[in-house]
Amino acid sequence: MITLVPAIDIIDGKCVRLSQGDYNSKKVYYDNPLEVARMFEDAGIKRLHLVDLDGAKSRKVVNYKTLSNITSATKLVVDFGGGVTSKDDLKKVFDHGAAMITIGSIAVSNKALVVEWLQSYGPDKIIIGADVKGKNIAIAGWLEETNNEISGFVKFYLEQNAKYFLCTDISKDGMLQGVSIKLYTDLQQQFNEMNLIASGGVTTIKDIEELDALGIHSVIIGKAFYEGLITLKDLIKFI
Repeated sequence: MITLVPAIDIIDGKCVRLSQGDYNSKKVYYDNPLEVARMFEDAGIKRLHLVDLDGAKSRKVVNYKTLSNITSATKLVVDFGGGVTSKDDLKKVFDHGAAMITIGSIAVSNKALVVEWLQSYGPDKIIIGADVKGKNIAIAGWLEETNNEISGFVKFYLEQNAKYFLCTDISKDGMLQGVSIKLYTDLQQQFNEMNLIASGGVTTIKDIEELDALGIHSVIIGKAFYEGLITLKDLIKFI
């Protein structure tokens, strides 16, 4: 069964969502992210994807306090992403309670360093983030498109014993227009040994059911929940 991973995206310590990674599209849903985390935990959800959007933009982790508030007050298994670009960032995030860290931009710009982290912390602690526009990966809070093609990127990290890959189709993210079934099908067929975390575009329960049928490991749920299109009650069958 697919694992549900609700997302809390943070700007200025508040729970927000963007559309297609556009910071100008920011919408604040909750002033206190801990309140949201507790809602998920009370519903029986075990995982949480916490995204430091301030950190992603500034290329250094900013919202440590929010991470610490959630990990100290809940039992959620939190993976943290956004702005982790140095060994100090990595250590601080783990010290503030994250169980896993999603590595995005730095996984493109400094592969040697990320390979070192995989070796030091192990593949169960490091999630490789692969956020795509078309077939190429975008970095720095999706503000910068690179020439790194998704298939070659995944192949490289699988060869370095990476286990988990969080793949977001930026064109779908926050748009409430459904998920990129073709992208995930292609990746699953090409790399059946990967644990794929699908992100971007989940709009209805049917989207989750389709991903589950594909054998996708996990799914990130964001805007559809905050806009009331998917409720916690709807998710019970997957918990």
